[in-house]
Amino acid sequence: MSKRIFTVIIGLALLSSILSAQTQKLRNQPYGDYKLYHFGITVGLNFQNLLLTNSGSTEENGNTWYGTIPNYSSGFTVGLIADLYLNPFMNLRFTPMLCFGDKGFEFVEQTTKENFKTNVRSNYLFFPLDLKIRSMRLNNYRPYVLAGVYSAVDMGRKKDDPMLLKQMDYGISIGLGCDFYLSFVKVVPEIRFCFGLGNMLEKDRSDLTDPSKAKYSAALSKGVSRMIIFTFNFE
Repeated sequence: MSKRIFTVIIGLALLSSILSAQTQKLRNQPYGDYKLYHFGITVGLNFQNLLLTNSGSTEENGNTWYGTIPNYSSGFTVGLIADLYLNPFMNLRFTPMLCFGDKGFEFVEQTTKENFKTNVRSNYLFFPLDLKIRSMRLNNYRPYVLAGVYSAVDMGRKKDDPMLLKQMDYGISIGLGCDFYLSFVKVVPEIRFCFGLGNMLEKDRSDLTDPSKAKYSAALSKGVSRMIIFTFNFE
């Protein structure tokens, strides 16, 4: 009996060794993560919003307007990736992107329930700098998390609109994704959550040709940006 058990153990050990060797052979780009730097492209969707604070200000006629942005608006994202190797589990990444989108404002007068809707176009040049923290590689995939800071420049501002946002924004971002290793490229689904830190509402509306529009800006005291970016990276 002991001889049979010994034979089974030896057989299992050999089988395990063969499977392990085959698994290693099936690994795509086994040394790809150890390049000092590499580049890529990213494409996907973004979803923009603002967290609004109403001022509660009253007009001379007694009307009080309240504003909201009820939904995240979707848009298109495209960009580049520059990745610097730090150690086997950390990379520093710079990912400049163009984020095309808009925000849909809705205003309601407190007493009469009169409502007004307007869209604000926001096309951001988005500059995130992130630390990418990766897990151990499991065959041909490797999960990771991101944490970093960003700045953004709005290239879609249009003056004389009922609402005007500041041109510059900044904040922090966190995200997660997973590297999938193919033969010659990594395909990486990634989701990023961006939390603005500055007040984006432009309160000086000297640009307005119709002064009656100023009541909408006056109805709000603060607007802090929020954005979700879902992309596919090709590295």
